[in-house]
Amino acid sequence: METLTRTILYKDYVISNDQNLIDVNSVFTYLSEESYWSKGIGFNKVQKSIQHSLCFGVYFKQQQIGFARVISDFSTIAYLGDVYILKEHRGLGLSKVLMEFVMSEPDLQHLRRWILLTSDAHELYKQFGWKDINSPDKWMEIYNPDFYKFD
Repeated sequence: METLTRTILYKDYVISNDQNLIDVNSVFTYLSEESYWSKGIGFNKVQKSIQHSLCFGVYFKQQQIGFARVISDFSTIAYLGDVYILKEHRGLGLSKVLMEFVMSEPDLQHLRRWILLTSDAHELYKQFGWKDINSPDKWMEIYNPDFYKFD
């Protein structure tokens, strides 16, 4: 699916869904070294996940300082993951602007369901309509904690 490239300016920052702007090395460094959810992930897994997702970058002076990605069929469901803003750029409203940008993506409108996992950003997501899982007793998963061994 071909997605229309969108870019906005916010203060001194650029937010874009242009896949060509994504700095895979920067995203890999954050996810593998700083994030709590994918510490130790291999470069190849990060690169492949970016290639197969709709990605959003936040840039300051042409350096990537934030990221989010969505996995979707663009018709019924979307999974939001790997959302971050580097520490030195937090507190400026960037996570809210990034979320507004992601949630307004034309190809992701009118979906039946959005899902995500978070340990610490519930309040951010609630501002955009996210709620606790409805009927969690219906959800199942296969979870592989040794996932990163296979890179």
